[in-house]
Amino acid sequence: MPPQSFESTLPYEDRAHAAAMRGAVHSATLSTEFHDTDPDESTLSPSLRADLSRFDDEENGADLLGVLAACLRHGKRVTIHLQCGRHALPLTVFPQEQLIHCSMSMIEQMAQHMAELHVLHVEAAWIAPPTRSDLHPGGTNPLQHPLAPFAWELAMRGARRELLPEIGGAAAYRVAPGTDFARLPVRGPLLASLTRLRHQAANLRDLSSWPGLDGGRAKRLLNALYLQSGLIVSRAHPEAASDSWFGALGR
Repeated sequence: MPPQSFESTLPYEDRAHAAAMRGAVHSATLSTEFHDTDPDESTLSPSLRADLSRFDDEENGADLLGVLAACLRHGKRVTIHLQCGRHALPLTVFPQEQLIHCSMSMIEQMAQHMAELHVLHVEAAWIAPPTRSDLHPGGTNPLQHPLAPFAWELAMRGARRELLPEIGGAAAYRVAPGTDFARLPVRGPLLASLTRLRHQAANLRDLSSWPGLDGGRAKRLLNALYLQSGLIVSRAHPEAASDSWFGALGR
């Protein structure tokens, strides 16, 4: 049986919207526009729009990791329309609830195209945040998924290879106390590096020499920690060092 496309799981009006967004991916202006779709107070704030604009790329579309980081920083519930292979997929993010809203088939589509995901459009969340009444009798909702694992995988396997601007420059890094990795896919040398980073500050140069890491993977790890609110960035620490010497390393 051929794989079922994501759009068939959507109500008709949502499928029409997704189809329109997919067709607009070829528009020269869409990728640079982070705009609102209704006039109420839940629309994107000017500060969030300004933050999002930093991650726009006219040639490749907006950087999803940067867009997600901005939405988490501002704590705003948004719907991010993604180009995923030949599909246009709406992903709703609830930072306060630490959830994303999408179908399981969408999760599978994104996993297959993690390094190719691009942002088409960002708007205020289509739907209200989940409540207890949204849960099925078994205590789960098949459309709700934890935000943390998705953000981790996006950082570790997505298109962005450079540090997010908020954590770049001369700095030393540590894992924040209380950061929980139990639900994240970390094991082996990566888990050992995270454990070491709980107790020892390191700059990017040193971190890239640890077992299982190199320049590119160390940058991804730091981005992933930042999205988990699990990263301490120190500019005054004796270990702080600039990453400018890396040049093309890890690209």
